[in-house]
Amino acid sequence: MNHYFAFGLWIVFDLSLIALGAGAFFTGFLTHLVGGVFLYPYRENLRAVINAAVVIGFICYSSAIAMLGVDVGQPLRAWFIFWHANVHSMLTEVTFCITAYLGVLTIEYLPLILSNRKLKQVPEFNIFGNTLHHIVALFAAVGAFLSFFHQGSLGGMFGVLFGRPFAFREGFFIWPWTFFLFIHSAIAAGPCFTLLCIWVAEKVTGKKLVRNDSLTLLGKISGWLLATYIVVKIADTIAWAYGVVPRAGLSFMDFFKEPYGVWLIIAEIGVFGIIPAIILITKKYREKENLLVIGALMTVIGIVLNRFTFSIQTLGIPVMPFDRFVTYFPTWQEWGIAFGAIGYGILLFSLSYRYLPLFPQEPKLNPVEVLGRVVTDSGAIKRS
Repeated sequence: MNHYFAFGLWIVFDLSLIALGAGAFFTGFLTHLVGGVFLYPYRENLRAVINAAVVIGFICYSSAIAMLGVDVGQPLRAWFIFWHANVHSMLTEVTFCITAYLGVLTIEYLPLILSNRKLKQVPEFNIFGNTLHHIVALFAAVGAFLSFFHQGSLGGMFGVLFGRPFAFREGFFIWPWTFFLFIHSAIAAGPCFTLLCIWVAEKVTGKKLVRNDSLTLLGKISGWLLATYIVVKIADTIAWAYGVVPRAGLSFMDFFKEPYGVWLIIAEIGVFGIIPAIILITKKYREKENLLVIGALMTVIGIVLNRFTFSIQTLGIPVMPFDRFVTYFPTWQEWGIAFGAIGYGILLFSLSYRYLPLFPQEPKLNPVEVLGRVVTDSGAIKRS
């Protein structure tokens, strides 16, 4: 970290976590709000992954809040942003929405915690958990509202930086195009990250946790969202190259010098954008497990690259004639914060899987063998 890079590695990691955590609010939005009308045939497939999506979202957002606490510099004064709010800053709105949405995720996480077989034996916990479960659609709606705005404002913050032509964009009313691009990219990558986490959990546990059609549905949703995002992103890049760049008195290649070469934009849009979109929207490709996972992983990498370029490359490009093109390499403290967030996520997800009914389809897909007989979750007995 130095005077050039007020945003370091953990901000890239922070922005990426927030984008990838979008799988929680978007899956909840599809399951509780849209699923009953437009996605009714797929409702059970979505319900099979909604618990995991909520836990993953809770991990991502709580990690983001923790990293922002470090980024403040004096975490004990973090409450200043609420009490002395700068109403002209998009970051203020982001802070309020992220904090509120973490509260919503906590409320959505509570019914899952209270469904633990030991806690369910306490009548008060059982009644409270059932009550929350019946009104979870309301919190899903609130969470979707909050998430759409803070995802957009994170992009809008860069889009209004008129002194940074690499990130600056024209707008729609008061919002620059980056506001909508960040929302679009987040809802495209979120389900893919949920898919990857579930797939890794299956490999680690050696069990089938959800049916294949649930994972392919997530891939299909992400694929079409990614495809439309890439089309809009290409149009945005062309408009930027022929609009913002010449008005700033610069050329396209002035923004792409090593190590931030033009390869970054080719990797983000071409390699990790167009290719995974083709894989995920093509039925015969996404129904092959290896290709489905590769497509999801490439989508996640592409969104991380996007957040990297907007936060690091934007600050690395000189804006004054006497400035130089600045490179950046994170310190060990920043690596430590990033790896700490990863470790926390693995620990919490593991505990949730161990003690909570995270995957409702798991008992059906993994019948238990007792004394030479296979016992299903319904109590039926089949000969092994």
